Amino acid sequence: MAKELSEDTGVTVSIKTLGGIAALIATIVGMWFALQADIAEARELPTPPDPEVTRMEFDMKDQMIRQTIMDTKTDVDEIKKTLEKIEDKLYSR
Repeated sequence: MAKELSEDTGVTVSIKTLGGIAALIATIVGMWFALQADIAEARELPTPPDPEVTRMEFDMKDQMIRQTIMDTKTDVDEIKKTLEKIEDKLYSR
């Protein structure tokens, strides 16, 4: 049978438990205010300037990308030649 709650129902809580609950609530409230202070401080900080890409930097990156593509093409050509040799040996062409 389930017990019903009424005005006469008694609840016993130890002082140790009440102290623990109070400490938990104090910790959560303290963390909340610390977080709010950090957010307020972050809003006041200056925003970093937009990074400017110079023409020289753009040209160097473009050259690096083009060189990487050419190196990859050379590697693929070498792999094709090796694959043809393997197929020749495998199928006795």
